[in-house]
Amino acid sequence: MAPAPGGRPRFSARRRALLVLVVLLLAAVAWLHFTGAAGISGMATKDMDWNNDGQVTESEILQSFYAVTVKKTEEGPRQCSAYAWRGSGEAIRVDCRTVIKPETK
Repeated sequence: MAPAPGGRPRFSARRRALLVLVVLLLAAVAWLHFTGAAGISGMATKDMDWNNDGQVTESEILQSFYAVTVKKTEEGPRQCSAYAWRGSGEAIRVDCRTVIKPETK
């Protein structure tokens, strides 16, 4: 970066480090979205009970980012989310709900 007219650089080292950190975080979120990670799909933490033991642990929450994928489908008013393990593709569960949309004129 070229220094400003006063001899000081435009961005200090701290600002450059912060910019790099923000860019890396945005890239990570984009990658999670691209790979279909369940952790960023908008599901509540209480629904991340992947082994159905009735309790959500920290490891299950972390699994939603790296080990569980979600595929969302919509057929008319019915919206479904199919959760599966990333490596094997084995289904964990499918959550469906009916959404009633207001009629448009």
